[in-house]
Amino acid sequence: MTILPTYDNPHELGKPLSAYTHVARAGNLVFVAGQCGIDKDNSVTGPDVTSQTYRAYENITKALISQGSSLLNVVRFVTYLVSADDVAEFYAARQAFFAAHYPNGQYPPNTLLIVQGLVRPDLRVEIDATAYRG
Repeated sequence: MTILPTYDNPHELGKPLSAYTHVARAGNLVFVAGQCGIDKDNSVTGPDVTSQTYRAYENITKALISQGSSLLNVVRFVTYLVSADDVAEFYAARQAFFAAHYPNGQYPPNTLLIVQGLVRPDLRVEIDATAYRG
């Protein structure tokens, strides 16, 4: 049996910035494209890593819910920061967000990369996710 992927741009998220979709599903696997600190109108939530980190996780949450999944079903995050100077602020923001959403303290794996830049110069963090439905 062949499982064909489905692609979706949940209405809770802004229009993609280019030719891609926010989320794909193949069987029970859910893949969320990199999410940034961008509101539904594609404006940046703020210049700081904390506000952008929170919004990125909130956008991931919306994408997962649209596919019948949740943060508790995430098996891997990948995070991209534009500066090593932002690592401490990102860690603090992630810890605060995770404390509210993963009360048992079991957090998904995360790969953290420092990159030269993101698609827009006002973006400081981008996070993608892989999850399952169930």
